[in-house]
Amino acid sequence: MFKASCLALGIFSGIVVAAAAFTSQAAAQAPPAAPVLPVVAPVLPPSRVVDLTTIDGMAVFGGQWKNMDAKIVEVPAMPNAGPAWKTAYDVQPKGGDGSFDDSSWPTIEPRGLLDRRGGGHLFMTWFRSNLTVPAKIGDFDTAGARAVLSIIVDDYAEVWVNGQLPRAIGRPSPATIQGFNMPNRVMLSESMKPGDRFQIAILAINGPISLAPPNPVFFREAKIELFK
Repeated sequence: MFKASCLALGIFSGIVVAAAAFTSQAAAQAPPAAPVLPVVAPVLPPSRVVDLTTIDGMAVFGGQWKNMDAKIVEVPAMPNAGPAWKTAYDVQPKGGDGSFDDSSWPTIEPRGLLDRRGGGHLFMTWFRSNLTVPAKIGDFDTAGARAVLSIIVDDYAEVWVNGQLPRAIGRPSPATIQGFNMPNRVMLSESMKPGDRFQIAILAINGPISLAPPNPVFFREAKIELFK
């Protein structure tokens, strides 16, 4: 009887250990969280526009812009790459991550978005800011308004909001590259409220990428559009 109990206990312990190992392995191999789905911005004229390239405009949301150039670095190839590929390339820093610490990045004036940056060719640079929604903008009550971040970067841009790059395969995804000097109009909220906070990270990219253009990177415009 004692031997049988010990045997049963050993089998049970082995099952528990195996289950724990399987759970840990499954967690390690779990796919990343699904991206936030994009929402297409309204095409009607906005009720209020705030220019984020001005001191007054950024003061409305209590924000400041920070900037850091990105680099293309060599990294190990992904685990399922073919045998011919031992290395790959990635962009650093990962300025779109919600937990990214940009405290060491230089702060730039709002008009600095319009400055020409980079030495041409294949060049990318990050811009980050935190925007907090006030109760009112002038006489405009922000509660319940739809908010859209609208930018035009010469030449391309990707827009991260609160650590996410909203996108979906086969659907319009305004946060991703839209075209050559085309606007990115990214929905921040379909019904915002005072105190809402948006962490914005924009990767500005020189293009066309295969042409290695001789021009710099800069914003043509950056604004918040509010709709009611």
